[in-house]
Amino acid sequence: MKNVKTALIIIFLLVLGGFLFIWVQKELAFREELRQRPLPTRLHPIVAEHRDRLIERTEEIGIDIVITDGFRSVEEQEALYRQGREDSGNVVTYARGGESYHNYGLAIDFALQLDDGNVVWDIERDDNGNGRRDWFEVADIAKELGFEWGGDWERFRDYPHLQMTFGLSIKELQRGWRPEDVLEE
Repeated sequence: MKNVKTALIIIFLLVLGGFLFIWVQKELAFREELRQRPLPTRLHPIVAEHRDRLIERTEEIGIDIVITDGFRSVEEQEALYRQGREDSGNVVTYARGGESYHNYGLAIDFALQLDDGNVVWDIERDDNGNGRRDWFEVADIAKELGFEWGGDWERFRDYPHLQMTFGLSIKELQRGWRPEDVLEE
């Protein structure tokens, strides 16, 4: 009886080991496939659609915005990172190339556009005269549309920044994970 139990345990462990071996091989192949996925070259279609909705909805309440940045290549991100460090100018980002949602087509930056065409990054303005700061009205609309707003961040407030992460971290994006390109109905 003891030999039968031992044999059954050995068979069970061999079968389990076989399943684990196959699963590990598939997981390794999947991860390699992810690593080989190319970086996006444009703004994600859902982000682009919501960007357009944001512009429309802010216009409806008398606030004109301009999108100052969207998709950004890793090389462009590195150049921005060098600004204020190795190159002249002010520091404008703390993210190196590949560390920004812009590099994956999942972020946009905005500013306010005045009637005379000038663009301003003034978070105190209330040009539509409703007693609320225009910048924060734009951010509230963006959040209703599913964007995360950099002005809500604790460590570093990035007021012009809006992003849609689709639940993916920068590390996951760097490993090759990508959100689906399916628009919501």
